[in-house]
Amino acid sequence: MKWLELVVVAGATFVAAVTVVVLYALGVRLTAIAGDVGTNQPRWVRPLSYACFGLCGIAVLFGLYLIIPYFSK
Repeated sequence: MKWLELVVVAGATFVAAVTVVVLYALGVRLTAIAGDVGTNQPRWVRPLSYACFGLCGIAVLFGLYLIIPYFSK
């Protein structure tokens, strides 16, 4: 067994999982900030939250593309 490849795959999986979780959590937080009625928030907060959700979705779809063999033919 090639241990270096195992470590590379484990590291890439960890980085991808952390990236997806951070993007989703940031999107939720920015959505909550944009929904506060009593505060005067900048106009870019809500579009930035949607961008975080979009990037999270793109990362998930790319992961599915890499996993499903039908798409790699």
